[in-house]
Amino acid sequence: MGIKIAAYPKCYEYDIGLHHTMSVFDWIEVARQELEVDGLEMYDRFFTSLDQSYLEKVAKTVEDAGFVVPMLICSPDFTNPDPVERQRAIEYEAKMIEVAYLLGGPGTVCRILSGQQRPQVSRDQGIKWVVEAINQVIPVAKQHGVILGMENHYKDSQWSNPEFAMQMDIFLEIVNSITDRESFGVQFDPSNSIVAGEDPIVLLAKIKDRVVSMHASDRYIKDGDGSWEDVQSSHDRLGYASNLYHGVVGKGLNDYDRIFSILSEAGFKGWISIEDGLNGLEEIRESCVFLRNMSKKYFNSFGETNKCNQ
Repeated sequence: MGIKIAAYPKCYEYDIGLHHTMSVFDWIEVARQELEVDGLEMYDRFFTSLDQSYLEKVAKTVEDAGFVVPMLICSPDFTNPDPVERQRAIEYEAKMIEVAYLLGGPGTVCRILSGQQRPQVSRDQGIKWVVEAINQVIPVAKQHGVILGMENHYKDSQWSNPEFAMQMDIFLEIVNSITDRESFGVQFDPSNSIVAGEDPIVLLAKIKDRVVSMHASDRYIKDGDGSWEDVQSSHDRLGYASNLYHGVVGKGLNDYDRIFSILSEAGFKGWISIEDGLNGLEEIRESCVFLRNMSKKYFNSFGETNKCNQ
């Protein structure tokens, strides 16, 4: 069985989730007409309500369009020094688990993060809070059959600070502290390692047996705009490296042959979501074709559908 491909509307992210000039239903219709993918990844900010009837309407619209919802993005912040705010973050993640279940049913991956880097929060204290929070929401995930996917994230667009676990060593310490392997795993994003100035292959090799889903995107350096060494040496921890650009998956800095080889050897069976296409739908279509071909090469199949097969 091959890998199933989902799409995330990077080019419409702010239109749907921030400016509200486009609705989640508009996105579903655009995807129905323009994209040949298996699923649509959702973001909690896309929804104008969290009422069950509204979410069921979203799920039904997705189904009628020929898709499923395999993954839900949300951004809990477990590193706030205020215990009241940390408890709110736990309750928020628990609610998002319920939302993921209503949208996609059992097996849906609900993202989990660590929280923001705050100068007053030490490494040890932050890790302690994050591990405690994750362990509190795992029973909720088990109850609904939802899988928590901790992403090696860089920074939520609405946060003031980068991800607490942006660097590999902190991320790994948190992941390795969670013993549950049924309801918790890793949502791997190779490009987030790049923007953090680290090697995604090194990270993947360390967490390959815990990957439950993956974001497929790419970053590249335009001709004459520096080198990878410049990215590492001049990386701004409060923002993306200035010489990194979005592009079609497979045409940038990520070594997708190595990534797919490692995933295949590890027996990966999860979804891959195209989280790029910042410059338009054509990039998503090209990325889909690339990922289907990689699935055929390393998993010996295009999956249950032959969408994007060219």
